Amino acid sequence: MEAAAKESSRFLFRISSCVMLSAVAFAQAGQGAALPAISGTASNAQPATTPKPDTIDARGHDNSYVIGNDDVLSINVWKETEISRSVPVRSDGKISLPLVGEVQAAGSTPLRLEQDISAKLKNYIAEPEVTVIVQQVNSQKFNILGQVNRPGSYPIANTATVLDAIAIAGGFRDFAKKKAIYVLRQNSDGRQTRMPFNYKDVVKGKNSEQNIKLQPRDTIVVP
Repeated sequence: MEAAAKESSRFLFRISSCVMLSAVAFAQAGQGAALPAISGTASNAQPATTPKPDTIDARGHDNSYVIGNDDVLSINVWKETEISRSVPVRSDGKISLPLVGEVQAAGSTPLRLEQDISAKLKNYIAEPEVTVIVQQVNSQKFNILGQVNRPGSYPIANTATVLDAIAIAGGFRDFAKKKAIYVLRQNSDGRQTRMPFNYKDVVKGKNSEQNIKLQPRDTIVVP
């Protein structure tokens, strides 16, 4: 009887030991699983996915468009509201700004003009930050006058020709002299060049070189 009791006690002790060991192992396993999850969350924190400010795309400058007379420019000088403003390019090709004075704008690109204005402001402002945006394009136009249905001034496309201009203006009126059309072009020296355009020949495939590519401020005259 006593031997049976001892054997029963040993059996219960082994079961209790197994249960305790299993509980400890389970707790350790749970802790081991939880720790990598916390560590993994920390290693994948925001700095790994958020770009630094200096890596953000800031391509706001234009180095292809050539500024012309009558264009309206938006000049912004960072933290200098008294200087920042919209200004038209005068007929002499210049603009005026406080502290800067007169600056040649026509013939320059917005990026180059930014650099020119910044250079003049360095006498008054440490490290000036200047942005130039073409707010209104008024210089890139051609004129068409005379015997067309819609004479006037029109924005010019990169590939616009005399034929394109006539089409944009709605075609000819009844008494247009289609053989006597000409284009007036302003030269750099201020003089005008007169170039003939015989519409009837050009549409027949003759004298196709007369169908020139238009330039800003060209004037087409249809008698």
